[in-house]
Amino acid sequence: MPRWLPRAIVLALALYACFQLGSWAFHQLIGLLTNILIAFFLALAIEPAVGRMASRGMRRGVATFLVFFGILVATVGFVVLLGSMLADQIVTMVDDFPKYLDSVINWINQTFKTELSRVEVQDSVLRSDWLQSYVQNSATGVLDVSATVLGGLFRLLTIFLFSFYFAADGPRLRRALCSVLPPAKQTEVLRAWEIAVDKTGGYLYSRGLMALISGVAHFVLLEILGVPYAPALAVWVGLVSQFIPTIGTYLAGALPMLIAFTVDPWYAVWVLGFVVVYQQFENYVLQPKLTSKTVDIHPAVAFGSVIAGTALMGAVGALIAIPAVATLQAFLGAYVRRYDVTDDPRVQGHQRYGGQLLKRIKGVPGIRRAQPQPEPDEGV
Repeated sequence: MPRWLPRAIVLALALYACFQLGSWAFHQLIGLLTNILIAFFLALAIEPAVGRMASRGMRRGVATFLVFFGILVATVGFVVLLGSMLADQIVTMVDDFPKYLDSVINWINQTFKTELSRVEVQDSVLRSDWLQSYVQNSATGVLDVSATVLGGLFRLLTIFLFSFYFAADGPRLRRALCSVLPPAKQTEVLRAWEIAVDKTGGYLYSRGLMALISGVAHFVLLEILGVPYAPALAVWVGLVSQFIPTIGTYLAGALPMLIAFTVDPWYAVWVLGFVVVYQQFENYVLQPKLTSKTVDIHPAVAFGSVIAGTALMGAVGALIAIPAVATLQAFLGAYVRRYDVTDDPRVQGHQRYGGQLLKRIKGVPGIRRAQPQPEPDEGV
């Protein structure tokens, strides 16, 4: 046996053990790493406000606390306002449910020539097996829901704590990171950090502007229809549709439709049609213009980055995908050498496709265009 073989086997086993240990530790800490990543992007988003307040003589810790306190007050106020609105509407819907049920039963009786009654429908629903099983499953799932809510609150507290430290100790963190790098690398790290702050802030600015436009447009519609709580519903549509990826549009439109249905069922149809039309206007007209001015990323690249982020990290990946890709694109753009494009009509697509191929075929010897043959005489 060669002398190096036992050492090679021990080294291979040690490397395999380190890989397994690292994989296990990564899977155990994936939740914490995700929270730290979210906190980092949140700190980048509030960095312009904190830096502006710190430049005026305020301590960064106090400035960061004031920014987070403002965000907390706005969030709590919105949740309380929305919760009270939902509670009132749920009570109204429960009180008016017999009237809705009577109208539906009357329509069915007139359309299909049946003789249904509300008492029979209620008894059949209350005595159904699926309702009893649903109540039992809901009773057993209360503890699971409570654990989920507590876990979500703990995760939210962790994110805010890390983002507070990242924002308040931003200069110290950058100084500690640059202290282990040579001067040339320090410049690149600081440039990347600055680009990340600009792109993340631009992304949130564009989302906030689109949320404002969406809220105003839906507020006008709801006011015209006479739907109650139009301001709160407009704020709900604007925020949810812009800051919850993938399914935010459907969640944002469902609540106004539900409230409009309590006023008039046809109003819910009008709201649905307006949501669909406005979403197309936002996707093809509004979002490309605002994104190109603030994030400077192509709409196709933004859409692909959202899909990739969702596949990798779920909703969190979809939320931070666009600023991350915009930062990477801007950072790499500083090192990509670009040249002037020649003034060729083919760049604009003015040259007819296949024209050069036809010219080459005509120039090949032995290939000639077929000449038209004279038609035969009918008398022959």
